[in-house]
Amino acid sequence: MILPRPRLMLITDRHQARHGLDAAVEGALEGGCRWISVRDRDMSSRDRRSMARRIVKLAQRYGAVTTLHGDVAGAEAARADGVHVGQGTSPGAVRDILGGTAFVGASVHSWDEAEYAQAHGADYVTVSPVFETRSKPGYGPALGLDLLEEFCDALSTPVVALGGITPDNARDCLDAGAQAVAVMGEIMRADDPRAITARYIEGLRVV
Repeated sequence: MILPRPRLMLITDRHQARHGLDAAVEGALEGGCRWISVRDRDMSSRDRRSMARRIVKLAQRYGAVTTLHGDVAGAEAARADGVHVGQGTSPGAVRDILGGTAFVGASVHSWDEAEYAQAHGADYVTVSPVFETRSKPGYGPALGLDLLEEFCDALSTPVVALGGITPDNARDCLDAGAQAVAVMGEIMRADDPRAITARYIEGLRVV
């Protein structure tokens, strides 16, 4: 599976967005991000789907991919490109619902979860947390680059590194074998999402 390029997924969190979610997403798109994953799960289904439709339309203007966390019906309604599922949900079953071209990934935090996601047809897996993260303090022990590399070596499914990724350590994750990195707070909290996104992409550039 070839993941969207550049190798950066932005995960949304309106609570952390300093200048509002739409401004953060548009700034990231202007900075070169081409993969938006709509999370914000603490909303009513109606409000979340309305937001997702807005972000999908915005992303389409930049030729970007949009995925929606956990809401298959919402992804279909918003005409998103795919869904990001949690533990215990079969990516293949979700793809059967959305259609064969749907882009379906899964969150994993252990070997068992990674093996399940791979066996059930995930297009990619997010492995987390790689580093300590302000977005989810206390969210499990940081795996570190060595364990990230073990996941990457063991899986044929592309790995997206998540958790505490900064412009300064993002390239280290690619060097450990990750195909991409996922970022939430560093871009959401940024005073200038466009500028920090451009920094990430420059650091991730493969020469």
